[in-house]
Amino acid sequence: MSDNTGLVLKALSFAARKHRDQRRKDEEASPYINHPIALATLLWHEGGVTDPLVLAAALLHDTVEDTDTTPQELRAEFGDAIADVVLEVTDDTRLPKAERKRLQIEHAAGISHAAQLVKLADKICNLRDVAASPPRGWPLERQREYFDWAKQVVDRMRGTHAGLEALFDGAYAARP
Repeated sequence: MSDNTGLVLKALSFAARKHRDQRRKDEEASPYINHPIALATLLWHEGGVTDPLVLAAALLHDTVEDTDTTPQELRAEFGDAIADVVLEVTDDTRLPKAERKRLQIEHAAGISHAAQLVKLADKICNLRDVAASPPRGWPLERQREYFDWAKQVVDRMRGTHAGLEALFDGAYAARP
C-alpha cells in the first residue's frame, strides 16, 4: 500500500505546485488546489474508488489544461497510464469554449472507465461548488446552463458507477 500511497501523495504535491498561484472563480477566490483534492476525496470517501491511478489522475486532472504542464512532463513524472487518463479529460484550450463543451458531451461515452470516474467526480464537485458558491459574475441563467450541460455529459457515461451517478443526480437536484 505504501507505494500506492506514495504515488497519490506525489500527484498531490505535483498538483499543489502547479496550481499554487491559481484561485477558483468563487466569491472567496478559494485556492484552486481545493478542487482536485475534492475530486480525490469524493472518489475515495463517497464513491469507494481506491484505485491509485484514478486518484492520482483526479488530483492531476487540470494540470495540462490549466497550468504550464505538458503531456510529456506528465508522462515523465507519472507514466503513460496516468497521463493517458488526464489527457482524456483535458479540453483543447485552443478551441472555442462552445466547441470544447460540445466535444465533452460527444466524447464522454468513449473515454476509458478511469477517465469516466474522474469526469464524474469533476462534474459532481463542480455542481456542488456552483450551487454553494457560484463563480463571481455568473447570473442564474448561466448557472442553470452549466448544470444542464454537465447533465448531458454525465448522461453519456451512465452505467459507469451507480454510486457516483447517484451523487451526481443529488447534486443536480440542487440546480439553481
